[in-house]
Amino acid sequence: MSSIARGALSSMVSNTVQVIGNSVPRSTPVVLKAADVLIPRNNMTLANKMAPTGRVSTTTSFSGLMSIRYAHSDVTVPDYSDYKVDNVTKQSITDFRKSEDERRTENKSFNYAVSAAVWMGGVYAAKSTVTAFIKYMSASADVLALASIEVALSDVPEGKSVTFKWRGKPLFIRHRTPEEIAIEEGVNVAELRDPQHDSDRVQDSKFLIVIGVCTHLGCVPIANSGDFGGYYCPCHGSHYDASGRIRKGPAPLNLEVPEYNFPSEGIVKVG
Repeated sequence: MSSIARGALSSMVSNTVQVIGNSVPRSTPVVLKAADVLIPRNNMTLANKMAPTGRVSTTTSFSGLMSIRYAHSDVTVPDYSDYKVDNVTKQSITDFRKSEDERRTENKSFNYAVSAAVWMGGVYAAKSTVTAFIKYMSASADVLALASIEVALSDVPEGKSVTFKWRGKPLFIRHRTPEEIAIEEGVNVAELRDPQHDSDRVQDSKFLIVIGVCTHLGCVPIANSGDFGGYYCPCHGSHYDASGRIRKGPAPLNLEVPEYNFPSEGIVKVG
């Protein structure tokens, strides 16, 4: 529009600006005092609290307040007097350490006593178990009764061999004649398969005491038989002399000599 036209119309057009304020009285102050906020004493409580989540939004109103601001001075800080130690001195620290040492000593004594009781119970239970196992595996009463026997040597005639039962095995007791003793003592030990002198196999030269089980396969030899007048095994032909030494056949060793002694005159105890 040209300046001439604006000049012609200026007398007929007027511009008015009016400012209208908010006539509604304010019900609350702009800065409000919030309620007392108590911070929990337990840090775990603060840690477990979830932070605010969601979308940030604002609201506006023609008649309401635009925002409310809380002052930092409105937060109430809790009292930590329960966690503070007043008048801490070296003496108080010493007393605390002393009481703490006494408490630990009492705890250790109790723990040691309980551990010792448990160990003693375990040892006793183990001892009972081992004892029961040994009794179960040990020989029966009838076998123990035959663990040792006593024989009257007068029951064995000269020149004969008598068989007795000892620990479930045959026991040979031979009353040798002077001729048999002389023959067996004169044997050349170097020629024997199982070298052993006659004096090493007898305590009394008159009596030979051996277990009557062949050392080859466990057969029972026959007395006063064989090529050497001692014992003969009929199973595989092993020949033993009057000292129980292997002289011929497959047997590798001499007849076993058990432990025995003479508790009194004319009595021999085997085992």
